[in-house]
Amino acid sequence: MTQTAVRTRRIHPGWIVALVAFLALVGAAGFRAAPSVLMLPLEDEFGWSRGELSMAVSVNLLFYGLMAPFAAALMARFGLRRVTTIALLFVAAGAALSTLATAPWMLLLTWGVLIGLGTGSMALVFAATVADSWFVKRRGLVVGILTAGSATGQLAFLPFIAILVTEQGWRQASLLVAAGALIVVPLVLIWIRNSPVDLGVTPFGAPEGWVPEKRERGNAARVAISTLVRASKHRTFWALMAGFAICGATTNGLIGTHFIPSAHDHGMPETVAAGLLAVVGIFDIVGTIASGWLTDRFNPRILLAVYYAFRGLGLLVLPFLLSASVQPPIIIFVVIYGLDWVATVPPTVALCRELFGKDGPIVFGWVFASHQIGAAIAAFTAGALRDATGEYTAAWFGAAGLCLVAAAVSATIARRAVPATL
Repeated sequence: MTQTAVRTRRIHPGWIVALVAFLALVGAAGFRAAPSVLMLPLEDEFGWSRGELSMAVSVNLLFYGLMAPFAAALMARFGLRRVTTIALLFVAAGAALSTLATAPWMLLLTWGVLIGLGTGSMALVFAATVADSWFVKRRGLVVGILTAGSATGQLAFLPFIAILVTEQGWRQASLLVAAGALIVVPLVLIWIRNSPVDLGVTPFGAPEGWVPEKRERGNAARVAISTLVRASKHRTFWALMAGFAICGATTNGLIGTHFIPSAHDHGMPETVAAGLLAVVGIFDIVGTIASGWLTDRFNPRILLAVYYAFRGLGLLVLPFLLSASVQPPIIIFVVIYGLDWVATVPPTVALCRELFGKDGPIVFGWVFASHQIGAAIAAFTAGALRDATGEYTAAWFGAAGLCLVAAAVSATIARRAVPATL
C-alpha cells in the first residue's frame, strides 16, 4: 500500500477493528450475565441450592480470569482473528449445551469450563491487545469503549433474558445467547486484522519512523508464565493485582451474580431487578468511556483511588435501599454504580503499559486474572453467606470495606517503570 493511499484514508482501519471488537465483546458478554437470571429458575426446577449454583458461576469466573494472560500470549502468537473466533465458538457451545444440564456438575462443565474459557480468551485483555496493537494515541479512550462493550453487553442482555425466561423458559434464553455469539463470528473473520502491518499502515497516532515492537512469539504458555515471573518481582504488580481482585469481587462476583437474587429476597420481581442492572449497563457506557478520556489526561492512580472509594460508599448503603418496589434511592445507586462499574479498567491498563512496557497486555492479563479470582471468591462466599444467614447484608458490608482498602493501595502505586531487562 502506497503512502498516498495511507494518507487518503478517511477512517483509520484501527477504528474499524475497534468497532468489530466492540461487537464481539458484546456478543460474548451475554452468558456472563445469564447465570444471575437463570439461578432462580434452576433452583425452582431442580431444587439445587444457591451455593451449588454459585459454585458453577465461580468456576466460570475463575476460568474467565485465569485464561486472560494465556489469551494475550495466544493473540501474540496466532493473531487476534483466530483466537477471537474460537473464543466465540466456545461461548456458543457452552450456552447451547447448558440446556441439556440435569445435574450441577453439568453446569460446571458448560457454564464453568466452556464459557469460562471462551469469554476468558477475549475478556478485557482483548480490549487491551486491540488498543496496544492498533493505537498509539487515544489508547485510554479505546480501552474505555471496548470495556464498555464487554460490561454493557453483559448487563444489557439482562432484561431480555429475564423476559424470555419468564415467558419461554431458561433453555430458550440460553439458546438466544448461543445465537448471539455465533452471529458475531462472520464479522470477526471479515473485518478483524491482527496488526496494522497486515494492512500496510501504522497504528493510529504513530509518530514518523514508527517501528513495531518485537514481541515474544514462542510457546504461549511459556511466554505468559515468564512474563508473570518477571512482573511478580515488583511490588507494583502485586498492588495492581490486589486492587483489581477487589474490583472483580465487587462487580462480577457480588453485584453481577447476586444483586437479582438479593432483590428477589426483598420481594422485587426478577424482571424489575434485571432492569435495574440494565440501567447499570447504560451508565457504564458513559462512565467507562469518560474514564478512558480522563486516563489520557490525568494520573491513573488518583482516578483508581476515587473510583474505589465511591464504590465502597455505594455498597455500604445498598442493604438499606433494597425493597419490593423501585424507590428513588435505589435508582441513584444504580446510576452511580453504573458510572463506576468498570471505570477502573482504562487506568489499570494504562498503568500496566506505563510500568511494564511491551509486556503490558500480558501483565494486564495476569492482573485481570486476579480480578476474576476475586469475583469467584465473592460469588461463592456471598452465596454461602445467604444460605447460612438468609440474607446478603454481611457480603455488602464486607465488600464496602475492601473497596476502601483498594482505594488506599491504588493511590500509593509507584511511579517508576519496571526495567526492560528483569
